Amino acid sequence: MLEPCTFVIFGATGSLSKLKLLPALYHLEAADKLPEGMHIIGFGRRHWNDEHWREEVRAILEPKVRQGLDEQIFARLRERLHFFEGDLEELESFHHLRQNIEGSETYSQNVVFYMAIRPGEYSVVNHNLSASGLHVDDGGWRRVVVEKPFGYDLESAHILQQQLQRYLREDQVYRIDHYLGKATVQNVLVFRFANVMMEPLWNRNYIDHVQITHSETVGVAGRAEYFDHAGALRDMIQSHLLQLLTLVAMEPPASMQAESLRDEKVKVLRSIRPIPQSAVHAHAFRAQYASGLYDGQKVSGYLEEEGIPPHSTTETYAALKLFIDNWRWRGVPFYLRTGKRMAEAKSAISIRFKRPPQQLFRDTPVERMMPDWLLLGIQPVECVRLEMQVKEPGLEMRSRTTSLDASFNKEGDISVDAYEGLLLDVIEGDHSLFLRYDEVEWAWRVVDPVLRVWAMERDYIHTYPAGTWGPRETQRLFESEDQFWRHSLEPGED
Repeated sequence: MLEPCTFVIFGATGSLSKLKLLPALYHLEAADKLPEGMHIIGFGRRHWNDEHWREEVRAILEPKVRQGLDEQIFARLRERLHFFEGDLEELESFHHLRQNIEGSETYSQNVVFYMAIRPGEYSVVNHNLSASGLHVDDGGWRRVVVEKPFGYDLESAHILQQQLQRYLREDQVYRIDHYLGKATVQNVLVFRFANVMMEPLWNRNYIDHVQITHSETVGVAGRAEYFDHAGALRDMIQSHLLQLLTLVAMEPPASMQAESLRDEKVKVLRSIRPIPQSAVHAHAFRAQYASGLYDGQKVSGYLEEEGIPPHSTTETYAALKLFIDNWRWRGVPFYLRTGKRMAEAKSAISIRFKRPPQQLFRDTPVERMMPDWLLLGIQPVECVRLEMQVKEPGLEMRSRTTSLDASFNKEGDISVDAYEGLLLDVIEGDHSLFLRYDEVEWAWRVVDPVLRVWAMERDYIHTYPAGTWGPRETQRLFESEDQFWRHSLEPGED
């Protein structure tokens, strides 16, 4: 039974609130998941009253919700919506907010503060929450949700953590990574720990290498200022893809409790072999998309995008080769890559098994058999597929690749946005899919040497045509000649 709560959105009129939070709250209302007595306060500088805010929310939701806006569902959500006019930088606004919450019988004293704001504003908001007494949980719990990016590098992440620690306990902080809320990402845990058949094979004795890919067909898509400051390595690999790596590589936790799960993820990050600055080019590759063709249409290069400096060397493509120095994974390379303006938009984990130790089919058409793959599609195709070799029908000894498809989505299943589950977890107080600070810190330790070298190399960057799978030169990261990037989830295709 969920407790009633007050859900305060700082930055309620911003893009994150419009694109993700408000639609997620509507869908939770539609699923009858929001607790009775829950109220949602939009905090912003607009001169709006509750009625104006409710009509704004209706206009936001109409084009975004699944299966169209249902008037009965919205009527229920509408009663929960309130607007509070305030300035994030003014302490007086927070005193008034506290008086508003504590002085009204409408609002629960269990409060979620969601920071749908720029990271540069976290510090002042946390200070004002503390100075006004809003963070004190004497009469009910208080929780603060922090969006990524959590820092710009290891040093800035440490400074941000110190600022949070000054005012909040660790159990009050929810560092949200929406990628971990995706159903297939969570299904990695179920696949690994609810199916005993794969566990004997899940180690260096049987797995040749692991690839984790996130590719996008879009460019900077209106985020030029942010992206040119961050780059692909910070934007995707440091957070999302390293989290996927931990789920693939972690040991079975003692339980599915939040701290047990996060303890095992941290152990993986701590076990990643450090990359010396002298070896960065052997373990990392970056590139930037140039003009090219996508879907038959000419698209601009990165330097031609609006808001991008003409001599920028920010990477839109980044690839890393990592090794996990523990008993299970010693010597197995993990390849992580992400890129914009690529041939397809997809996220997937591709695990290649080793070849058989002895070739039994010499002097036959099956002279060299293809290796087996385990493919975990995350988006847009959500699937679990195991590829293996079988004999073709007929008299001759010929093989072909077939796929055992264990996809968990059935026709007619409704796809749930990651934020829906994560918001419920915040209300329930479940930290399992949220980042603990030591996870953030060790992830930064992995990529920091690469970032420092790339920051010094500002004269040249490799390019790749938009609409392709990235630069050919990235092949140099592979440990052996028979390794290659796996692009497709279809049997027998690379």
